[in-house]
Amino acid sequence: MDFHKEIRRLLAIAIQKGASDLHLSAGYPPILRITKHLIEMEGEKKLTAIESEGLAMELMTEVQRDKFLREKEADFAYEVEEGVRFRVNVFWQRGCCSAALRIISSDIKTIDDLDLPPILHQFALAKQGFVLITGPTSQGKSTTLAAIIDEINHQRCEHIITIEDPVEYIFKQDKCLINQREVYRDTLSFARALKSSLREDPNVIMVGEMRDLETISTAITAAETGHLVFSTLHTNSASQTIHRLIDVFPAHQQNQIRAQLAAVLLGVVSQRLVPRVDQGFIPACEIMFNSAAVANLIRENKVHEISSIIETSGQAGMNSLNKHLADLAALNIISSDTALKYSLSPEELKARLLRFNNHSQ
Repeated sequence: MDFHKEIRRLLAIAIQKGASDLHLSAGYPPILRITKHLIEMEGEKKLTAIESEGLAMELMTEVQRDKFLREKEADFAYEVEEGVRFRVNVFWQRGCCSAALRIISSDIKTIDDLDLPPILHQFALAKQGFVLITGPTSQGKSTTLAAIIDEINHQRCEHIITIEDPVEYIFKQDKCLINQREVYRDTLSFARALKSSLREDPNVIMVGEMRDLETISTAITAAETGHLVFSTLHTNSASQTIHRLIDVFPAHQQNQIRAQLAAVLLGVVSQRLVPRVDQGFIPACEIMFNSAAVANLIRENKVHEISSIIETSGQAGMNSLNKHLADLAALNIISSDTALKYSLSPEELKARLLRFNNHSQ
């Protein structure tokens, strides 16, 4: 088998079919994820262990292969000539080599294109502070972040530094100078790159993920010292996000971190992609802005009360996940059953939907 030709053929099929992911594993034919469903590629035979390893190795440079053989897994970006990029993870399972490839659109969509709440435009207008886009994996966090960063790129002259693993969306320079650094290729770690960025005259810093104490601590310091910092976390709500940030630190530092976070946090957006009634997906979001009331709760270690502030602060642009799900269901963009499935508090949402149905009758 010519592994170069074969991987290009499989990638072309994935693009043509509109897949979000391509999976290569020994004992299975190539598998596509299309609208969140796993589908075997039609007419393809099962891959042998030699074939799955050969296809995966073909995706990597020599340096990436060496790292993969040492560390047993590797994350990197792969680009085909047509300008389409893939975020790739290669790993071992039962002694065989497997690969998962996520297709990254070459076009960076706007906040409006993505059907995100318009209030998110406010984050692109900010000059200083800390913004977190959160949610489970594969829920569009990177895409939302890219939309906000690109809006800044089109609005004002700034120096933007991104630190990613791997670099996903490639920003085209407009009004901003944009430097995109890839972990392991351009820098050894998120923490090192973030610390170094403070000496590189940035206005805006985007960190792909808050992975450890040093990265979180440096991000908060960067926001304190006049920078606008964006990042992501795998958390389900604003309150859970704040708990996660604080709990990373030793107990004797947590009061200080609460005070710092209360001062620099601009907001938290927690999102998940919800199936539409017709087709495709729409983001449902919990949106929290750091009001005086929220800042007080963070400082006083009463983070569990933040959800009630979000619920009663609609005029300030805040929105609970249940409210957004209920609004989408009321507009018949998603079904009530889907709304309940994606809610973190389905009983409360059920009562909300019932009140709406009674009111509309």
